[in-house]
Amino acid sequence: MPRPGRRLAAEFFDRPVTEVAPELLNKLLVVAADPEEGLPDLAGRIVEVEAYAGEQDPASHAHRGPTRRNRSMFGPPGTLYVYFTYGMHWCANAVCGPRGEPGAVLIRALSPPGGEWSPAEREILGDRRPRAARPVDLTNGPAKLCQALGLDGSHDGLDLTRPGSPVYILDDGTPPGDPVVTPRKGIRVGTDLPWRWHDPLDPHVSR
Repeated sequence: MPRPGRRLAAEFFDRPVTEVAPELLNKLLVVAADPEEGLPDLAGRIVEVEAYAGEQDPASHAHRGPTRRNRSMFGPPGTLYVYFTYGMHWCANAVCGPRGEPGAVLIRALSPPGGEWSPAEREILGDRRPRAARPVDLTNGPAKLCQALGLDGSHDGLDLTRPGSPVYILDDGTPPGDPVVTPRKGIRVGTDLPWRWHDPLDPHVSR
């Protein structure tokens, strides 16, 4: 059953990454199920994001220009950029800004759209993340949410804004709220930039 709401269009992403990032809070990241598997679509409410700019941002993958790994980051606004890290994890980003001027929003955490995962959702997410001790641990980190939703390198370069895309971001009318702004996490350079936004009351925010 289609979820109520409006898919974000390319125009939403065609702005500076620091404008787009906080407005992605409370939007829904949706991963459509394979019809042959007979499983439900999966969706999570975005509750934590970080912005990464281009060559001027030393923490950005685009800092040294385009490579095979980061080429999706140089694509049109609304491209999904999924990269591999630490030899085992995938992380998902939404590309922002005019084409050729790389920027991306790292999606760091998701919460259940209805407040808690349904039994069917919990079964699917738990099968993919069997080491999660609690439901909150299923999607409370960028690599965790990719594992739980089944996002990997095969999704890199997808157009989030294309009708029929298996991955997209939905606006269901929930406002971004009043996020807390902090420096980004897990980086060694660019640590002074306040480019992380999160919902201070949501337990799914990464710690």
